Amino acid sequence: MSSRVSVDLEKAEEEEVEEEDEESVNPTEVKMSQIVMPCHSNHRQELSVGQLLKWIDSSACLSAERHAGCPCVTASMDDIHFEHTISVGQVVNIKAKVNRAFNTSMEVGVQVSCEDLFLDRHWRVCHAYATFVTQRTNTGKKVILKPILPHTEKEQVEYSVAAERRRVRMLHDDIIKDLRSHGSVLQADNSAVGNAVAAEKTKVESVELVLPPHANHQVNTFGGQIMAWMVNVATIAASRLSRAHPTLRTIDMFTFRGPSQVGDRLLLRAIVNNAFKNSMEVGVRAEAYHEEGPNRHINSAFMIFEVLDDHRKLCTLPRIRPEPLEGGRRFQEAIARKKIRLDRKYIISCKQGEVPLSVPWDPRNQVYLSYNNVSALKMLAARNNWRLSSEKDKVRLYTMEQKSTLSFRVESEVDVPAHRAFDLLAELSNRPGWDTHYQKCELIHRVDDDDFLYRVVTPSVSDGAVGSRASAHQGEGHLQDFILLASKRKPCGSGDPYVIALRSVSLPTHPPTEEYNRGEVLCAGFTILKTKNNMSLISYYNQASPEVVPYISTDIAGLSSSFYHNFCSCRQYLTRNRLEATSSPEDQAGQNQASDTDSPTCDVRADNTQL
Repeated sequence: MSSRVSVDLEKAEEEEVEEEDEESVNPTEVKMSQIVMPCHSNHRQELSVGQLLKWIDSSACLSAERHAGCPCVTASMDDIHFEHTISVGQVVNIKAKVNRAFNTSMEVGVQVSCEDLFLDRHWRVCHAYATFVTQRTNTGKKVILKPILPHTEKEQVEYSVAAERRRVRMLHDDIIKDLRSHGSVLQADNSAVGNAVAAEKTKVESVELVLPPHANHQVNTFGGQIMAWMVNVATIAASRLSRAHPTLRTIDMFTFRGPSQVGDRLLLRAIVNNAFKNSMEVGVRAEAYHEEGPNRHINSAFMIFEVLDDHRKLCTLPRIRPEPLEGGRRFQEAIARKKIRLDRKYIISCKQGEVPLSVPWDPRNQVYLSYNNVSALKMLAARNNWRLSSEKDKVRLYTMEQKSTLSFRVESEVDVPAHRAFDLLAELSNRPGWDTHYQKCELIHRVDDDDFLYRVVTPSVSDGAVGSRASAHQGEGHLQDFILLASKRKPCGSGDPYVIALRSVSLPTHPPTEEYNRGEVLCAGFTILKTKNNMSLISYYNQASPEVVPYISTDIAGLSSSFYHNFCSCRQYLTRNRLEATSSPEDQAGQNQASDTDSPTCDVRADNTQL
């Protein structure tokens, strides 16, 4: 995409840049501004991606070392999508800061924007997440990082979601393997066709000698320099297929497998793995060796190129005929990675509230649905504009209005250890025993130890209620059902809450039926935070969909306090099972019904708010 963006887009992005500049200064924040000179540009007089990667890696490293107080090296760089190109004479503004420190590694977030000095405009170019690790001391000991303390709402969001990004990062290779083994993903025609280009013709091999100017301040090869060399050979490979000047649009995750030093030779190999209609994937492998020593695999990356015509329109690319044996594997893996990119774009990048709410679930997109599920709840919890609407006996109801979306939070302290409350609330099948709104909750599929699929049956909203998606089909007494993905997470570090996140998904095996109105949950769930005296602060969140709003609107208006009664029922359930093992759902249902009628402190009614 050209840097000549529309005025409206530039203004919107310019406002966002200005808002970010008003935030308080993070002690790990590093800012870098570079004017693009002809020596930094390609044949189109646009900033080369290799040079941009050098600047990104350099600023991220400075931020990491500012926090660590010791030398750090790049471990990986998450996927980067370049929204716009940058022309000679324009200014690149890079802002890097540590989002979260774990044990010996940390995530650094990098924002890249472009500035036109003559038109006084700013716009985003890309963002990146880099992982840095500390180097061992002279005695061989690991350097343990101090924690990051987020101050602003945005920093709190990044801090919370960083743990989930780390989880996806660690599963990345397994996702590729799973997709390769899943036959339905790989039903592409990779047979020879008449006009296909043999993949061998796109091969590139180049050797670089690591000299002192290529090294960082630790005498290791600068990670940004390695990435720039890899972009160079990938671009040549893409050009050999397209017979044109390609544009690098996306880089899949870089993972540095080991270091190289001054004096090493870097052997760089690139080949087009697969060509789709308007894009191609180029695989690059970097190996280091010293004189006659063995080759060391230090990096691999996958880069997505497009070719634009004179009118900046996408060109159709020729087909590729893979090499025998290994070429077929690379061809198939490229299809799997394209599937992953589409999943990320559709699931992770989709804003909460966009239609459809219920994303189709299948094993191939599970990791990203789970990520979206947990990160959406964490982002909702991190917002700082919650308003206290009602309080009764230390049970508080908060609300937050965002455009056309109403969110609410119910919270209170409970005399139950956080880990025990987490175990009890994560068993969603037990919920009908304490939440009278849950008439039925059946486990459809146990995905893994942390993710589960449930079907929940609830009473319908006020029949024919305005704003209900199903109002046109509702009849009196009609029940609702929901297909929910429940994702649970234990704390990643000290101060983190336990998380139980819920969101709607669709399943081919459980389509909507005439018997039930199919409801949808945008974002809901619990956070459980350990407090003093081994107690727990339990918070329930719901980004209310039209099916849920009628249940909470009377509480917000002060016409009832059903949120309080429902929370009391939940508290009784947790307290009663504080130390004992959780019994079966049927036993719990009977115990809860008996206890609810005898409780002197809570008047539990049938009009409970949906939790």
